Amino acid sequence: MLALEPFGGLPHPPDLTVSGQARRLGGRQAGHQAGRLELVWRLTGDLDALVLPDASQSRRRCDGLWQTTCLEAFWGFAGQQAYWELNLAPSGDWNLYRLSHYRGPLVPVALAAALPWQVRRTAGEWEVAVELDLSEVAGGDEPGVAGLPLEISLTAVIDQVGQGVSYWALAHTGAEPDFHRRDSFRLGLSAGA
Repeated sequence: MLALEPFGGLPHPPDLTVSGQARRLGGRQAGHQAGRLELVWRLTGDLDALVLPDASQSRRRCDGLWQTTCLEAFWGFAGQQAYWELNLAPSGDWNLYRLSHYRGPLVPVALAAALPWQVRRTAGEWEVAVELDLSEVAGGDEPGVAGLPLEISLTAVIDQVGQGVSYWALAHTGAEPDFHRRDSFRLGLSAGA
C-alpha cells in the first residue's frame, strides 16, 4: 500500500492514515482486451472523527460525492488526453466519469451492471476495493489503448466531523488541491502489471 498525503495548509485528521494500491490484472484476454484494474484504499485510525455513514443496500449512482468523504481514482492511458474519474462514497453511492481533457465535461460511463465494490469496516479500519474491466470502461472510444501503460492517481476527500474536508493524494502537484492535474497521475502500470 502506498501512503496518501494530505494537502498542506488545510486541517486534516491527525490520527488518520490513508493508503491505496492499484494493480493492472490480465492483458489481452478474451473479452478483456485492456485488462482489469484493481483499486484498494485503506483508512486506519480514529474513524469516529470522520463522516463515514454506514453503507446502504441501495448503492446508487450519484453526482457530487466529493463534497464529503469520498475515495477517488483518476487514470488515463499514457499519451492520451482522455481520463477517467471514479468516486466511491461510504454510503455505497458511486460514480464513474470519462473526461476528454483536463477538467472537461464529466460524462458518466455506461456499465453493463452496477459497479461491483467491496467494503470492509472494523473499529479502526475502513477498506474499499473495486475491480474494473478497462475494456468496458473505455468502451469503443479508445481504440489501441490495450497495450498502453496506465497513469493513475489515488485520492481521497476526507470529511472530519465539525472540521470540514481535507484532500489526500499520492502527489499534490499544484498550489491548490486539484486531483485532475495529469502530472499528479504518478503511479504507472504497464499492460502486463
